[in-house]
Parts: sequence; structure tokens; C-alpha cells
Amino acid sequence: MLPRLHPSALVLLLPLALGSACQSNTASENTAATPEAAASTATADTTGKKYLSKPLLKDIYTADPSAHVFNGKIYIYPSHDIETGMPENDNGDHFAMRDYHILSMDSVGGAVTDHGVALDIKDIPWAGRQLWAPDAAFKNGTYYLYFPVKDKQDVFRIGVATSTSPTGPFKAQPKPIEGSLSIDPAVFTDADGSTYMYMGGIWGGQLHRWRTGSYNANDKSQEPAPTEQALGPRVAKLSGNMLSFAEPVREVKILDKEGKPLLSSDTKRRFFEGGWLHKYNGKYYFSYSTGDTHLLVYATGTSPYGPFTYQGVIMNPVQGWTTHHSIVEKNGKWYIFYHDTELSNKTWLRNVKVTELKRTPDGGFETINP
Repeated sequence: MLPRLHPSALVLLLPLALGSACQSNTASENTAATPEAAASTATADTTGKKYLSKPLLKDIYTADPSAHVFNGKIYIYPSHDIETGMPENDNGDHFAMRDYHILSMDSVGGAVTDHGVALDIKDIPWAGRQLWAPDAAFKNGTYYLYFPVKDKQDVFRIGVATSTSPTGPFKAQPKPIEGSLSIDPAVFTDADGSTYMYMGGIWGGQLHRWRTGSYNANDKSQEPAPTEQALGPRVAKLSGNMLSFAEPVREVKILDKEGKPLLSSDTKRRFFEGGWLHKYNGKYYFSYSTGDTHLLVYATGTSPYGPFTYQGVIMNPVQGWTTHHSIVEKNGKWYIFYHDTELSNKTWLRNVKVTELKRTPDGGFETINP
């Protein structure tokens, strides 16, 4: 979700300079090319640099897309980037998002509808600042929007809001989920009806500040040394009402193919942020961002709790700093929703995209070059 300034934060592609997009709170419709067409024709800037896919929406900035199919339609729950004029810093304070817009499309490549503001930070009683990457779920006839936001003590917690419609408006619960921490909630419901939340992000996401089990605001003392085991994301099963955890939060282990935990220095494979879980042919796939090396990678396991064994790269670096995605199946095809900065050429003003995710015969993925 959030960057730390780093030498490798230099843009990886020269962008299309289109200027700032206007902000809108009213529903609007935009048409995107199919990812297959975008891959074959490839949008390009004046220097000839090409992009695999086109932005789904151009009149507001969106990022961190969590996509779901509800009632046969695709709904996308993204962050809503805004220009605040704040300088970039290691903690990502310039990502000062204040509300969520929900997008929908009947099919990939079809018209995209922006349904306007679904939840505003001013309507979350316990919130302080920074509405970051959300996710959503449906159960018991209710839609649930899970969101990270700093509380009034400037500590990231996960909150939940409910609605009878997938597009909201959503009403936030009066308190965060007890035991929740950090950022990037990702919610997965298994075939038996059990629902799990994955969460976590280091650096700006504060996960390293919880290393001892309680919050420690001292950043530097909490980061693992290069030779230490890397921090893992967290997971907890949700209770039947989807509003609380049914158990204590636990750490997810990510291992190499020899069964050894990944080290903190292994920046091309270790977890950084933006986790997502999906299931395919009875196997659990946990995918995530490596952060400062800008890769989307994945690991597999036989349980939603892990451990997960690292397998490889799903997507090479996008233009911009952050990489945050979701994976969804529609009509027998798998798609990956992601973001880059084609529209703005600014790391904090991003745009959501989608492309087909093609699997290899062994259940892996063809690596995508965005």
C-alpha cells in the first residue's frame, strides 16, 4: 500500500503525462478496452513506452483494487487517491485518502461505473486519518467493507462497515475490530463457509511495530535484522457475524522450497504488504507485494493458515512505487486487478487496471509484464 523512499523508487517506465484528474463524488461511467486487446495493441506514450492495459477510470485516481464477483457482476473496492500537496515521506503521510468509491462492471472490458462515495472518514467515529486499501465480503444477506485507518492515537487498526448493497452506502461500526492491526485487510471465504482475514504491511503499515505482541511506536528498534526471519502477515478467522475475530491473530509463515523461513534480507521474496488469498484446484495461493523490489509474488499451501511455500513472480514491477492487487475468476477466466501511475506520473496518484491471469499446466502463472 505505502512506499518508503528508496533508490529503486525511480519510475520504471516513462509515463503518459495527462495532468491531474478531477475529483468527483457522483456516479459516472467509463469504458475500458479488454485486457486482451490492451495487451495486443498496448497503449503507449510519446516516447513509445507501452502499457499492457488501460486505466479502468480516468476522472478520479484509484488504487489497491480488491475485486469480487457478487451476483454475477464484478465489484471493485479500491483506495481513492487525492492530491493533498504534502511531501512524500517514509511513513506515507502524503497518502491522506478520506473516502472510498466503489466501481462495478458487468464484464472485464465493459463499461465501468463509479458509484460515488460509499464511506467517508468523517462517518467513522474512531478514525483519525488515512483510509487505505480496503476489501469486501458478502455473507448473511449483508455486504461488509473492511478498511484500515489510523485511530485517534495514530495507530492503524482494521474497521468494518455494513450495507445491504454491494455499492453502499456503508455504515461503520463504532469501534475497530478488537485485536486488529496494521493495514491491507484481505478477506477469503473457504468452501466450508469459514471466513479469514489476512492483514499486514511493514514500514508505513506499522506491522513491525507489533513484533513483541503489543504496539511500539519506535520504528527502528522493531525492524528485523537482515539475518533474522522476515515478518509475516497476520491472519484470523472471522466470527459468524463477520464483525469480530473468532480467535487470536496469528502470524503466517512463508517458507522457501527447502522449508526454511524467508529472511528479512530476502527482499525479492519476503512479504511486505498487499496480501491476497485465493483457492485453485484445492490449493491455497497467497500472493503479495515485496515492497521496495516492486514484485508481485506468490506462495502456496494446503491450509488457509499456511505455511505457504514461495513459488515465483506473478507480475514484474509496474510504473510507480506500490504494487497492490487482487485475483478473481469470472466466466472461467482468471483476472488480476492492479494499479500503476500511467495517468499522473506521481507515485501517490494511481489508476486501477486489469489483465487476464494465465496459468501454467502445473498450476503456476505466466509472469506478467505490465
